[in-house]
Amino acid sequence: MNPIVIISVIVGIILFLLLFGASFKPVRFIGQACIKLVIGALFLFLLNTFGTAINLHIPINAITTVVSGFLGIPGVVAMVIIKYIVI
Repeated sequence: MNPIVIISVIVGIILFLLLFGASFKPVRFIGQACIKLVIGALFLFLLNTFGTAINLHIPINAITTVVSGFLGIPGVVAMVIIKYIVI
């Protein structure tokens, strides 16, 4: 897709929200969810970076990112335990 189209759509959405307003609570919930997903992906990236010394690799995909993002460190530890015991 053309980058100009993507930028135009994003600017259009921002203008729409500025003109007609948005309910604050859903926007805040979506923002917090996005931040948690980014933090979850960061957890997995750091685990994979430092886990190469002990031959540990958890793939970074949508499911593992959601688990590590919303559960935090216990979710990452649970995935490591599942990796060693189940798989």
